[in-house]
Amino acid sequence: QVQLVESGGGLVQAGGSLRLSCAVSGRTLDSYVMGWFRQAPGKEREFVTAINWSDTSTYYADSLKGRFTISRDNTKNTMYLQMNSLKPEDTAVYYCAAKQARRSWSPSDDYRGQGTQVTVSS
Repeated sequence: QVQLVESGGGLVQAGGSLRLSCAVSGRTLDSYVMGWFRQAPGKEREFVTAINWSDTSTYYADSLKGRFTISRDNTKNTMYLQMNSLKPEDTAVYYCAAKQARRSWSPSDDYRGQGTQVTVSS
């Protein structure tokens, strides 16, 4: 089992920055990919970014490249999402998720945290 706990959400003005954290416990992550998703009210879950825990290769949604950066600290078993130049349309609940590297993302099968609210005011 993998337990994920997000933190760092909040209210920020447009143009501001936030850094989200996802603390991971329960098992080693060498064969896992960790990711961030977001879901705004009335919308489907949206992929934001992901990182391969073992080789740190990263993947981004095209629309978010350049503003969002994913990273991880292996010594702290923590993943981060640095969000810069935030826009009101970035408002959503942000979730961290984990899956085995050989699988595709699947809302029903992924490990997922409880989410943290990010609100960007105009």
